Amino acid sequence: MARPLPTARTRPLDPPAELGRLRAEHPISRLAYPDGHLGWLVTGHAAARAILADPAFSARSELQRRPVGDGPREPAGPGIFINLDAPDHTRYRRLITGQFTVRRMRELEPRIEQITAERLDAMERHGPPLDLVESFALPIPSLVICELLGVPYRERERFQRDTAVIASLDATAEQARSATADLARHLHELVLRKRADPADDLISGLIRSGELNDEELTGVAVMLLIAGHETTAGMLSLGTLALLSDPSQQARLRADPSLTGGAVEELLRYLSIIHLGPTRAALKDIELYGVRIAAGETVTISLPAANRDPGRFPDPDELDLTRATAGHLAFGHGIHQCIGQQLARVELRVGLNALLRRFPTLRLAITREDIDFRTDSITYGVRSLPVTWHLGEAT
Repeated sequence: MARPLPTARTRPLDPPAELGRLRAEHPISRLAYPDGHLGWLVTGHAAARAILADPAFSARSELQRRPVGDGPREPAGPGIFINLDAPDHTRYRRLITGQFTVRRMRELEPRIEQITAERLDAMERHGPPLDLVESFALPIPSLVICELLGVPYRERERFQRDTAVIASLDATAEQARSATADLARHLHELVLRKRADPADDLISGLIRSGELNDEELTGVAVMLLIAGHETTAGMLSLGTLALLSDPSQQARLRADPSLTGGAVEELLRYLSIIHLGPTRAALKDIELYGVRIAAGETVTISLPAANRDPGRFPDPDELDLTRATAGHLAFGHGIHQCIGQQLARVELRVGLNALLRRFPTLRLAITREDIDFRTDSITYGVRSLPVTWHLGEAT
């Protein structure tokens, strides 16, 4: 029997319980889409990896249906390679991967440490209580992606506003198109300025390659700007909440900062903030795990369910910062695996480690029941996270 995508959570840091029940029955089950389409929901880890790695499942947006919300999905514009298949996707990804070099990431880490320290200094000057999202989680990745792309940070309110609308599940199709067009106009102007006066940033590097036109450069900038701050900001705030909600794991991390790298991977697995996808469209009839997926059917892959699959991760509903997390799908899998994942890892490792060290008694300033969780966005998280600490303790 086909059912709508389960979205109701009984515990805010855990996926909907219905996802686990469906996974226990079968890793792939029928899914009823809002527009009446009958497709599939993937909740098993191995099945999710298989589909994400199979070119017979297309990432092209115009071939897919939405698992939540309504309205048609439009073809990807120039440069929006996340919604393209090979060879177009291959071309864009090769160029952009060339800009996410090991050297650039290595050079960025001291700057990320500096940005993080500056935000912590500002928090200390402000004093408790304050909103961790506004004061810490959002500014750090916003500043970093602005510097990486060459976008002036003073224009952050505009792109953060547009990004919020684009990511909102409640926005109408017209509102989303308007926000996307506004962001694209702004970044197109930036591309033209960079073409006239290039600097040492990612957009300028792509211009120097000579392989992308202005429309393509604008599309790439739009996609990277949205992805480069929205998800990491969500993970910084939600990851902090998860640690504050588990005193034993928090104490373990405070006592041994060398665990931070592994802790970041476990938080990525445990929280899986891309909570409503990704989706793919079958390009041909495919038999997989005993079910027949017909050509044209949309498949929704539940990353939260796959990352909590007990067949892959023992006791998956427990937060264990020493867990072996190899193979988690928080960044996806296959050719569309997140291109900026190493940057995100550095931001999370530096940010969480520095926050816990600077404020040893950091805690929530409200009850967990009063936290406003953001369920109406393509990324799960919190709208705000009021925190407090003992005055005079910062180190």
